[in-house]
Amino acid sequence: MRKLLFLSAISLLSCNRNAQTAHPPVGGVLSQKDLEISKNRMKNLNMIERNQIQEWISSQNVRYYPTQLNYWVSVEGYDQRERRADNTSISYSYDLYDFDQTKIYDQPVERREARFGHFDELKAVENALRFIHDGEEVTLLVPSALAYGTFGDEKKIDNDIPLIIKLKAL
Repeated sequence: MRKLLFLSAISLLSCNRNAQTAHPPVGGVLSQKDLEISKNRMKNLNMIERNQIQEWISSQNVRYYPTQLNYWVSVEGYDQRERRADNTSISYSYDLYDFDQTKIYDQPVERREARFGHFDELKAVENALRFIHDGEEVTLLVPSALAYGTFGDEKKIDNDIPLIIKLKAL
């Protein structure tokens, strides 16, 4: 019995020695300096985009109101409304535009019976849907960090592009 235990322990140790070492994912691990550079880049980009969006707002006939999540909405006081709870469902659609007001996709993005807390959606869209009423349509002005960020959507939306989102709760 002791020999069996001894052989088992030896084989476990030898398996451990032969195990391959873990390698970082493709692209490697960012150093603290790289993380700081990235953080500062995003902070500066966000500040530039916020100023550009503010300038765009000032040239519009419609009023837009800032939200706590760092985007603007075309409804006053909407984020002070009652918030929809997690696991409630909602159907909605939205169209995406750039700030030249060019529609990006011909067909709207549409979801039926999506459940809050289980969204696979832009954070600004999910957050806005929690506060709008059924049948209501709002316009969101979204900085790139809350849209498709530094990667874009790998289709028509390039990286670092702020968006206008026309959102409707169905």
